[in-house]
Amino acid sequence: MPITARYAHTNIVAHDWRKLADFYISVFGCELVPPVRDHHGPWTQALTNVKDARIRGAHLRLPGYTERAPTLEIFEYNHTEQGPTPAINRPGLAHLAFEVDDVHAARDLVIEHGGRDLGEVVTAKVPGAGTITLNYMTDPEGNIFELQHWTK
Repeated sequence: MPITARYAHTNIVAHDWRKLADFYISVFGCELVPPVRDHHGPWTQALTNVKDARIRGAHLRLPGYTERAPTLEIFEYNHTEQGPTPAINRPGLAHLAFEVDDVHAARDLVIEHGGRDLGEVVTAKVPGAGTITLNYMTDPEGNIFELQHWTK
């Protein structure tokens, strides 16, 4: 039997948490959920297993939700590790998805705010579900997300 659970947040580790948070606020209408975080000390080191870890950042309420909704947590560590370049086909968390009214207009706004195309805008019929227009893109730090719009 599964435990009782409620989805809480997704975390992105950023090089500059303020710039990345501003991207998600400006493009998708996410809202800052106070307080701004500044985690450090023995409990942070014990939790992360990162020596002298200091984590700064914030939670952003995702668009389309109200209070107690899942958030996008954007944190910046004082010490970061280099990782592989994100790839849509790499095992693990691949992308976030945002449902938008107009994929082409959203794409233009993403590019205006420093994001990039990963692929092209495509439209496909999904039997039994409808027609989807979508595009994979990256935020200014290279994290992958999807823009999608469904029609019947």
